[in-house]
Amino acid sequence: MIVGIVKETFPGEARVALVPVGVQQLSRAGVEVLVEPGAGIAAGYGDDAYVDKGAELAADRAEVWRRADVMLQVRALGANPERGAADLALMRPGQTVIGACEPLTEPEAATSVAKTGATLFSMEMMPRITRAQSMDILSSMATIAGYKAVLLAADTLPKMFPMMMTAAGTLAAARVFVVGAGVAGLQAIASARRLGAVVHAYDVRPAVREQVESLGGTFVELELDTDAAEDAGGYAKELGEDFYTKQREMMLSVVADSDVVITTAAIPGKKAPILVTREMVDGMQRGSVIVDLAAERGGNCELTVAGERVEHGGVTILGPLNIPSDVPYHASQMYSKNVTTFLLHLIDDGELVIDLDDEITKGTLITKDGSVVHERVLELERSGAEGSANP
Repeated sequence: MIVGIVKETFPGEARVALVPVGVQQLSRAGVEVLVEPGAGIAAGYGDDAYVDKGAELAADRAEVWRRADVMLQVRALGANPERGAADLALMRPGQTVIGACEPLTEPEAATSVAKTGATLFSMEMMPRITRAQSMDILSSMATIAGYKAVLLAADTLPKMFPMMMTAAGTLAAARVFVVGAGVAGLQAIASARRLGAVVHAYDVRPAVREQVESLGGTFVELELDTDAAEDAGGYAKELGEDFYTKQREMMLSVVADSDVVITTAAIPGKKAPILVTREMVDGMQRGSVIVDLAAERGGNCELTVAGERVEHGGVTILGPLNIPSDVPYHASQMYSKNVTTFLLHLIDDGELVIDLDDEITKGTLITKDGSVVHERVLELERSGAEGSANP
């Protein structure tokens, strides 16, 4: 079996799906690796490093697609809607594509892949179960986003994070408020504390209080009904506008007292909930900073503009996109470990085996044998078709 690695074509994407050490892991399982020249350069991995680990360099991208039985990508079609379309002509029946593909927001892309006869696995759909933790790209990339968000805030804030006692007087520590204590939020808490900030955090799940406090943060109590904040797959779910309205009202004073607010609330396949309103921003001190990690999903701050820096009343609102690509070396290392572990999960005696009785396989399989097979994606297709029929 041949696994192919190609250079990512999404604008600004510097990650690579497999790092050289992953070649060794796959080789031990009887898998050959074919690499497009320059595939890992932007992430800091040269062609020689792949060859040294046993990979073969192809002549070009087309050769990789032609020969590979399995293609590993960071952004497959769906997560790379414009340039990724060029890969459709290269896909073929019997070939398998594994990567991030946004099936809940771009179901049409899954349909397009199905028409080629290729099998598609979505790494974002990995179930939140213990034995799938080592394959969870969302958690891996969220770790990087949470860390980087703090650095962006520290670089933008016209203050230093730690309290300092100097001959020129005492400097008060910056106050950081993290909204959402998932993987990104917890990493942001830990990183802000390491820089010396006073950190408060809030999450709709009271159960995470212990995790927040273990990192040196203070958990903010809001008297809200937070039952059923997670779906059966362990992902955050939409709680309704009434809930978010009450939450915003209770967060108003906490936001006003913060120098930095980092928001991390994202719901798979849905627009991010508005948690920080214009009114809240108006109440913040000049020089304060908001880093909105949900910018790609529409943003948790009402004033966020995806990919841009917004100034409002002296407050800076950052809406960064694709943060993991800003740390491509380690982001690629983590992604590679996730996708390699997943691929080895599918391999038996050197062959790819699709066992639909396995929760991990079934949860990530999007297309097979010319059809979309994932139930949630099929539901989106059906609802889209109904919407078109009833304008």
